Amino acid sequence: MYTDPATVLTVQRSADFVETLYIRDLTNRALDYIGAGFPVHFSGPAGVGKTTLAMHVAAQLGRSVVLICGDHEFSTSDLVGGLYGYRKKYVKDNFIRSVLKTDESMTQHWVDNRLTTACQYGLTLVYDEFTRSRPEANNVLLSLLEERLLPLPASRGGENYLKVHPNFTAIFTSNPEEYAGVYRSQDALRDRMVTIELGNFDEETEVTITQAKSKLTLEDSKRIVSLVRRVREAKSNKLTPTVRACIVIGKILNLRGEPASGNNHSFRQTCLDVLMPEVPAGDRERVGQVIDEAIAASFGLEAKYG
Repeated sequence: MYTDPATVLTVQRSADFVETLYIRDLTNRALDYIGAGFPVHFSGPAGVGKTTLAMHVAAQLGRSVVLICGDHEFSTSDLVGGLYGYRKKYVKDNFIRSVLKTDESMTQHWVDNRLTTACQYGLTLVYDEFTRSRPEANNVLLSLLEERLLPLPASRGGENYLKVHPNFTAIFTSNPEEYAGVYRSQDALRDRMVTIELGNFDEETEVTITQAKSKLTLEDSKRIVSLVRRVREAKSNKLTPTVRACIVIGKILNLRGEPASGNNHSFRQTCLDVLMPEVPAGDRERVGQVIDEAIAASFGLEAKYG
């Protein structure tokens, strides 16, 4: 087993990881697809727990993890490896005092990158936000996922193809194509994956996650989730709070030692700060009213925005 700490991660289930029936169903589906030999792709908007779920599924496999985060500057060499630096060799032979022999050579040094390492040693690859890499950088994945062969440059030396280890597993995550900085991936690549579309969690899961992460009471967690879900229902294209917003509000309340109360000015202001997206000045009043009305509805109060 390859265990270089500079390259691989040892993942275990977090003590505060929430596993409701909804999460357990997602996990079991992903493990079934992986067990059948297919890579899994979690697709969905930001804040719905794609990366956390990917790492949780990886932890169930019991193998070291190689994490790659998509980047638009990636090329194939950033995944597979390349020639980095030089190796210099200098030999001086003066065994016979009257004769001096020297031999100097310099060669480039090949270094495997994380994809090659994962394929060679049978590790679990988590390729987070893979569509933030340009499609041409990900072309190497096509033969890897289908024929289980990784093409290698001749400059690496040795064979031109690496046979992928039987234990190698790949888990991908991505945002919708309309997000900034996201590329449309090849249809052929998506066809090689089993895609699980993720959205916002059910209310029970959001309450459980909020309570586990913020350490608030169950009642306060329910109030925060109810508020955020009301805002979500009234959302426009500029207003899409996820469970992450629930966690942020909950942690701030816990830090202050305050309950979730619509009559608490600092709580109301925190909700506005967390739930108010970056919108043009002309839209801020309208969006703020939506948030304030949701706060009032969650606590049975009259809306007092402004």
